Amino acid sequence: MSIINNINSYNEQLAPYKAQLIAVSKTKPVEDLLQAYEGGQRDFGENKAQELTTKFETMPKDIQWHMIGHLQRNKVKYIAPFVYLIHAVDSPRLLAEINKQALKNDRVISCLLQIHIAEEETKFGFDEAELLDFITSDALSEYKNIKILGLMGMATNTDNKAQVSKEFNHLKALFEQIKNNFDLKNVEMQELSMGMTSDYIEACEAGSTMVRIGSAIFGARNYPQQ
Repeated sequence: MSIINNINSYNEQLAPYKAQLIAVSKTKPVEDLLQAYEGGQRDFGENKAQELTTKFETMPKDIQWHMIGHLQRNKVKYIAPFVYLIHAVDSPRLLAEINKQALKNDRVISCLLQIHIAEEETKFGFDEAELLDFITSDALSEYKNIKILGLMGMATNTDNKAQVSKEFNHLKALFEQIKNNFDLKNVEMQELSMGMTSDYIEACEAGSTMVRIGSAIFGARNYPQQ
């Protein structure tokens, strides 16, 4: 199937759940992204700041660029002028830097807080206690150039679908807890970013509003030769 057909197929599958497709274009050439763009796709996800910046400079300017990977604080300044949504804010120090760089660019940058829901230690993110402490802190309320729009999480990489669903449902419950019980400055619980190629159905069934699909749209990733 072509890239456009793949995108159309996923949009049809996601429509009943009202979930948005983020086309994960990391390592892919601009030519592939343009095919997706010509098919109507406007939301693209990258996991490296440098690649995101390069593609932003090359691609049409009505694209909404999502930073979905682990973001180092010293790379925030490169994407701050244009990034649409940062999915993986995994520490208070990173959010402070995003606020600082957003101020320099006279912007308010939308962010999602990444929550550690998987059993794997390699995943980043706040745990539940850290999250609740942080979102009710004075520091967060003082930031004027960021907006927390929701949460993001990655489930354990396993074939056990029951475990994956349990992790996604836990994140959904945490999302609803914050949405329904807290009235916080700078926080509006609107988006729940969870689900990738291998587990997007479980994520949508748990209430995801954004799924991140890459290789199933564009084909296997093109990693540079060492």
